[in-house]
Amino acid sequence: MGETLGFLVRHGPAVLFAAVFIEQIGVPLPAAPWLLAAGALSATGEMNWFGALCTATLGSVLADLIWFYLGRYGGNGVLSFLCRISLEPDSCVRRTQDIFTRYGMRGVIAAKFIPGLSTLAPPLAGSSGVRASRFFWFDTLGSLLYAGCFVLLGALFSRQLEQIINALAGLGSSALGVVVALAALYIGYKYFQRHRLLSELRMARITVDELHQKQEAGENPIILDLRSPVELEQNPSLIRGALHMTMDEVQLRLHEIPRDRDIVLYCSCPNEVSSARMALLLHRKGVLRVRPLLGGIDAWRERNYPTELRAIGVTSPLAVGVGSPERRPTIQMW
Repeated sequence: MGETLGFLVRHGPAVLFAAVFIEQIGVPLPAAPWLLAAGALSATGEMNWFGALCTATLGSVLADLIWFYLGRYGGNGVLSFLCRISLEPDSCVRRTQDIFTRYGMRGVIAAKFIPGLSTLAPPLAGSSGVRASRFFWFDTLGSLLYAGCFVLLGALFSRQLEQIINALAGLGSSALGVVVALAALYIGYKYFQRHRLLSELRMARITVDELHQKQEAGENPIILDLRSPVELEQNPSLIRGALHMTMDEVQLRLHEIPRDRDIVLYCSCPNEVSSARMALLLHRKGVLRVRPLLGGIDAWRERNYPTELRAIGVTSPLAVGVGSPERRPTIQMW
């Protein structure tokens, strides 16, 4: 362990840049231990704190800019890729979008401190059409705060960290094995958790072709669009006859959802986790005829099936039926 610290002292800026860059690019290897060690070494005068802070911030910003431009030009394809490899599929896109909805570009700063979201925020910002200069400013501030917090903590608790490092040094080469084993156990557990979640949500989907056939046959199922307000602002078009509701609104109006009608839920999450989660919740609440839409809104658009602009001020009860002849929502242009 002493050799590791010596290596950090000799190659501090390069090590910190690489550690933070690798973490922010999406590899599940935390940079926090390196930043804490850098802070502890800065407190003893063995490392320049300003240089450590600058290189760590640079590594974070560079990785984020790569994802930002991939999101700008790759769109949902990039988000789909990140969702497939994410250790946190339930926080894949929805939680990041919720942060943007609540905090705007400040969400880029907040996402830095939330595991599973820091890599998703830049491509989401890029696909949202945020100006590069505006993203660069907020991302630099967030990266600076992120690195600065850990460096400062390392400096404040340098004595405690030194005791831990000395204890690990006493274990010799086996200390590295313990660290690697713990990291492997963590990654293995998260992938197991991911697999269990996706298996639980793997209920019967309805395809866009089946849904379109039902509409053409006059069956008139209730269709709920669960996309976030941020997504809806970017593209206000809904599947024909659908009603937009947030997931919180669906739970608040649960008593209005009829038990004798087909309920179709869709979102834009590449893995349909949000709609599948809500479908599972409704199923447990007694709404048995509920199915997520396979492929979500993107699959519907790819088939060129009819859409309509978002309905404004819809207050019709769900029990009547979204898009029913009696109370079909008034579609307004906005």
